[in-house]
Amino acid sequence: MAELDYPLPLQQRSISLQPHPGMKIYFAGSISGGRADKELYLLLIQHLTKHGHVLTEHIGDPNLGKAGEDGQTDEWIYQRDLEWLEESDVIVAEVSTPSLGVGYEIGRAESMKKPVLCLFRPRESQRLSAMIAGNPKLETVRYQRLEEAKTLIDHFFATQNSTKETGLPASG
Repeated sequence: MAELDYPLPLQQRSISLQPHPGMKIYFAGSISGGRADKELYLLLIQHLTKHGHVLTEHIGDPNLGKAGEDGQTDEWIYQRDLEWLEESDVIVAEVSTPSLGVGYEIGRAESMKKPVLCLFRPRESQRLSAMIAGNPKLETVRYQRLEEAKTLIDHFFATQNSTKETGLPASG
């Protein structure tokens, strides 16, 4: 199995994201389900800033652990995240680490008729939930390396931009 081309050297890990005019992006990644991919999330979020403003950049914070955010109640986080989902133009979810929260966010985004890109990195011992893989309303893609994920993200946004400009669904 191919390995991803991360982690970053320690000196390159600081998150410095500038709001980008354009789409508002909701990035979803596992927190309570496991933080093994937190460095990958940071790199994906950094790439997403080329396409718009990432509302949920904290998901890539290397200091955010499985326990979640300190000092905030579950109700506060729930309300904030729902507001961000409603405000967003698109959702990009890294779904390789199973997460009830990410699944819930994807379901809510679908009910809001938001475009959703699900990025899945197959592993021997894990398969993607049929509720994601079998849903024709989601764009679900598989990748092995970070550069592949970036290319898939760029294609997704090119498709979204052409749909926005013409008002017609983009052809595959």
